[in-house]
Amino acid sequence: PAMVGAPARYLVFFQYLGTRYSGVMETKSDQALVGVQNYLEKAAQNLRPSAPIKFHISSRTDTGVHALANAAHLDILRAPGKAAFSEKQLVQGLNYHLKPEPICILSAQRVPGTFHARFCALSRTYIYRLLLGCAHYSQIPVFERDLCWAPAGGPLDVPAMREAAKSLLGTHDFSTFRSLNSETPFQSPVRTLLQVEIQPAPLGFLSHHYKHRELEFWEVKFKSKAFLYRQVRRMVGALVAVGQGKLAPQDIQELLEAKDSRAFPPHAMAPPSGLFLKCVEY
Repeated sequence: PAMVGAPARYLVFFQYLGTRYSGVMETKSDQALVGVQNYLEKAAQNLRPSAPIKFHISSRTDTGVHALANAAHLDILRAPGKAAFSEKQLVQGLNYHLKPEPICILSAQRVPGTFHARFCALSRTYIYRLLLGCAHYSQIPVFERDLCWAPAGGPLDVPAMREAAKSLLGTHDFSTFRSLNSETPFQSPVRTLLQVEIQPAPLGFLSHHYKHRELEFWEVKFKSKAFLYRQVRRMVGALVAVGQGKLAPQDIQELLEAKDSRAFPPHAMAPPSGLFLKCVEY
């Protein structure tokens, strides 16, 4: 029999609009909403590999969450005598088969067979886009509806939010700030938040066409080696509650000290629409 060559391993960075997917992870294909991974693997199968291609995804984003750049590694075994794909061939080939989905491969690079996209990541950075100045949902420009959260109830007290955010920095047991899922029993709730920033952001990409404009975009940025399930959305929701005066800045410290997901205020979790995975660093 012909010698079977070793597969080539690649690290790919890819972006997607998460609105129409059940999240990034693969789902059974008979669901109404399926995962981004389903489309990535379907596109990869069109490259006619000798063995099915599996994407090992760095960061498991939820339904409705977007990625400016997520990462994954994949192994490609080609028929005997066929050279490994170049990085450019892989990017172009995958993107050709991904259209018309709002998913795009940004880059690919060959990596050693020991590399793992999830476990080798040094950090992940998320941004959360808040739109201030909307008294009602109907005032959100339609182009922005899936890309931000417009919390009701007037302006936010940003200095109070920044004060509260300081409690989240550093290493803590973030049990209160995680939603429970099947991985909870096996995962340590201790995480180290390397950065949290609340900054005004440039207005949306069509903002100079929006007429009645008291609108302001703000971005909350979080950086950590890894995050717990829905941790960022809970942190944003709690910070917004501080900005609305529903919580005091010191309440964030008390929530952390409670170390209990049930201590989190009901209905305070931020929706997925404003959340973007900005980058994964290696």
